[in-house]
Amino acid sequence: MTGAAALAALSAGLAVAAAWNALAAIERSTAAAGVARLIAPLLRAGREGREPTLPERRRLALLAAAGLLVGGWLVAGPVAGAALAAGGPWAAVTLVRVRRRRYLADLERGAPLLARALADALAGGHSVRGALLAAATGGGVPGAAGSEVRAAASHLELGEATETALERLRSRAGTRAFDTIVAAVMLQSRAGGDLARLLRELGAALEDSLRLEQDARTATAQARFTGLVVTVLPVGAAALAELGSPGYLASLVRSPLTTWLLGCALALQAGAFVVIGRLARVRA
Repeated sequence: MTGAAALAALSAGLAVAAAWNALAAIERSTAAAGVARLIAPLLRAGREGREPTLPERRRLALLAAAGLLVGGWLVAGPVAGAALAAGGPWAAVTLVRVRRRRYLADLERGAPLLARALADALAGGHSVRGALLAAATGGGVPGAAGSEVRAAASHLELGEATETALERLRSRAGTRAFDTIVAAVMLQSRAGGDLARLLRELGAALEDSLRLEQDARTATAQARFTGLVVTVLPVGAAALAELGSPGYLASLVRSPLTTWLLGCALALQAGAFVVIGRLARVRA
C-alpha cells in the first residue's frame, strides 16, 4: 500500500512537470505568438485606450468567430457553433468597447489627481513644462492618467513643444476632464493668472462630478439590475422548457408560424435589452 501511494505521488508530480513543460512549449510556439499578435489590439484598448484599426478589427472579428464556432461545435454541435460564430464580429467589437470604456473611466478618476499634481508643481516654482515632468515622475498620478502623463513627458524630454505635448495629451485621453485641464493650462499660460489655484479648484470640481456620478449609479443600481433580470427571464424560461421537455425548442422552428413568432420575440427582446441599457447608462 505504501509503495502504491509513493508511485501515485511520483506519477502526479511527473504529470504536473510534464504539463508545465507543455505550457512553456506552447508559449514559445509560433501559434501562440500569432494568437498574441491577433489579440494585441484588444489588450491595447484596455491598457492604452487605443481604438483598433480597420484591419485589426477584422482580424479580431475572425478570431472571435473562429473561437465561438469551435466552442459551440464542441458543446452543442455544428448548428450551434455556426450560430455563435455569426455573433463573432459583434462580440469582438463589444469586448473592445468594454475595455476602452474601462480605460476612459480610469482616466476620469485620475484627472483630479493630475490637476492637483500640476497645481503642486506650479506652486513649487515649476513652469508648465516642468510641472508636467514633475507630475509624470512624482508618482502622484497612478493608473491610466499616470500612463498618459508619462507619455506626454517622454515627448517633452525629446524636445517637443509644450503646447504640442498638451494637445497630444488631450487628444489621446479623449475625455472631458482632460479637455478641461488642458484648456485651463493653455488659457492661463497665455492670459496669465494663478494657474495653481485654478487647477486646485478644477480638481475639486472634477472630484465632485465623479462623486455625483457614483451616487447616481448607486441610486439606479436596483432599477438597472431589475431591467437586466427582466430581459434575461425569457432565456431562462426557454432553458427550463427545454430541460423539462427535450426537443421542445427544436419543435418551435418546424412550423413557419412559430418560427416567425420566435424571430419577432428575439428581435423585440434584443431591442429591449439595448434600450434598457441606454436608458440606464449614467453619464457625468
